[in-house]
Amino acid sequence: MTLARGIYGVYDRGGLADDALAHVARVLAEGLVCLQYRDKRTDAPDHELIADLQALCRAHDTRFIINDDWRLAAEVGADGAHLGQSDGDIAQARAALGPAASLGVSCQDRLDRAQRALAAGADHVSFGRFFVSTTKPDAPPADPAVLTRARSLGVPIVAIGGINAENAASLIAAGADLVAVSSALFAHADGPATARRLRALFARG
Repeated sequence: MTLARGIYGVYDRGGLADDALAHVARVLAEGLVCLQYRDKRTDAPDHELIADLQALCRAHDTRFIINDDWRLAAEVGADGAHLGQSDGDIAQARAALGPAASLGVSCQDRLDRAQRALAAGADHVSFGRFFVSTTKPDAPPADPAVLTRARSLGVPIVAIGGINAENAASLIAAGADLVAVSSALFAHADGPATARRLRALFARG
């Protein structure tokens, strides 16, 4: 299913002191397009937490995405998966998840990677990091110009990496359909207000 324009929330459990489900609910109430479950803790995945997040997403009409693990996404009946360059075969993931699932692939700053991912079955692609990122501090930087060039792909384009309400406007102007936001939404008490400010940027565009 094609993702709408807007906020792509990344719930990075490893960066939080607790599950923060009440806070997540408040953020989702502000109108996120999707929520990605990202969990790099040694005891992950947390199936109870996944079920809770999935229920919150359903209540708020938000697509629930699993990071890295398409097999887990298929197991829990998630709405889709997001794969890095080393997270398995894209065509196999598409076959397992079905045609209605959202399947995204990280492409850093490479249009050729995006083209290969789309040919294999992805329906959206992400580029970045564009700013200093607490989630992926060692990821190579990308130039926002790649977002403009990626418009020719004809699919939703996600910008990732250190994005917040202060710096997202330049990426939306460059061509991003969605902005992936993690700590600015879920690690701070003003996450719902941040979501409102981000939505206003898309409305303006």
